[in-house]
Amino acid sequence: MARSPQNARPLAPNPKYTDHLTGRRVLITGAARGIGAGLADLLTAHGAQVGLAGLEPEHLAQVAARNHAPWRECDVADAEVVQRAVDEVVTELGGLDIVVANAGIAKQLPIIGGQDGVMEAHLAVNTLGVYYTLRAAGPHISHPRGYALCTASLAAAVHLPLLGAYSASKAAVEAIGNTLRQEIKPTGARVGVAYYAELDTDMTSRGFATDAGRRLTGGKTISGVAPLSVGLRALERGIARRSRRIGAPFWVPAVVPLRHVAQRVIELKPLPDLAESLEIARTEQVEFTTAQPRERR
Repeated sequence: MARSPQNARPLAPNPKYTDHLTGRRVLITGAARGIGAGLADLLTAHGAQVGLAGLEPEHLAQVAARNHAPWRECDVADAEVVQRAVDEVVTELGGLDIVVANAGIAKQLPIIGGQDGVMEAHLAVNTLGVYYTLRAAGPHISHPRGYALCTASLAAAVHLPLLGAYSASKAAVEAIGNTLRQEIKPTGARVGVAYYAELDTDMTSRGFATDAGRRLTGGKTISGVAPLSVGLRALERGIARRSRRIGAPFWVPAVVPLRHVAQRVIELKPLPDLAESLEIARTEQVEFTTAQPRERR
């Protein structure tokens, strides 16, 4: 389903936003594939200077090479590693204007009887990883042109079976972003939170490619898969404007403030194979959408 960033056609920059992005110094975590890699390519095309951090050093080095970007292999769940990587990349960039805390993982988890360690891994990477990134980069972007973007998900607002760990971790990301926005306001910097539904990335294809997931959804994703370019266009526009909220596809920003209604609609939707899906998930052995350097499984 998803194409790797190495094989995807580069997205041409929208000249409407170039004046807002040229010369900006940007740090992106989770930059080896998917949204992170595509965003690095797009911002470089606008004339921004990007710095990268993430796992999968072979992929990361390729993204860095084509963008002439400094990069560091970085496990965002390790606070010391994050601090060192941010400091070193910011030094090479000569400062920082924008940080995109994008690194994340996903793996199915039934709340009752689910695999040990899966919830903890989500919180370590998706939640603490964002916190560590913002804590390290925050002083550098605390100026009137500064901007921090926290990558949450529509799953932060609307919660589905098997996605309890992912949803919990992303809801916490939303809370961190909303809190930082208030705390950093006196410096002139702004903070945004990004909400995505299913985009054509490895995370989506790997996350739904399980026996339990296929049984639950009938082999389809919940809302249909949108092209990665849809997410990148939303990011292009939102980062240029230093937006409070970024959503993709187009309908997501309308759903987020109506989350309680959307949640009720989801709960009322018949899922005839839910019980069987949960039973499958309790014994099915699946990997995280990005291989992790430590035992969090």
